[in-house]
Amino acid sequence: MKDLIVYIAKSLVDNPDQVEVKEIAGEKTLIYEMRVAQGDLGKIIGKEGRTAKAIRAIITAAAMKIGKRAQLEILE
Repeated sequence: MKDLIVYIAKSLVDNPDQVEVKEIAGEKTLIYEMRVAQGDLGKIIGKEGRTAKAIRAIITAAAMKIGKRAQLEILE
């Protein structure tokens, strides 16, 4: 799942080498913290947060397949 988030993020940003995703695993919940370069933050969030919502929807669907819940936090 972490690889999926990294792949999506690197495809969207100008500085793919600065994409960092940290996974925090709980019993039934997976929390992913994503950091990107300051100039790429807008590209990950998108207009009115649409891109971020789309990424979160993909992650939620993938997590349901393995019987867990997933949360994505985009950090500055």
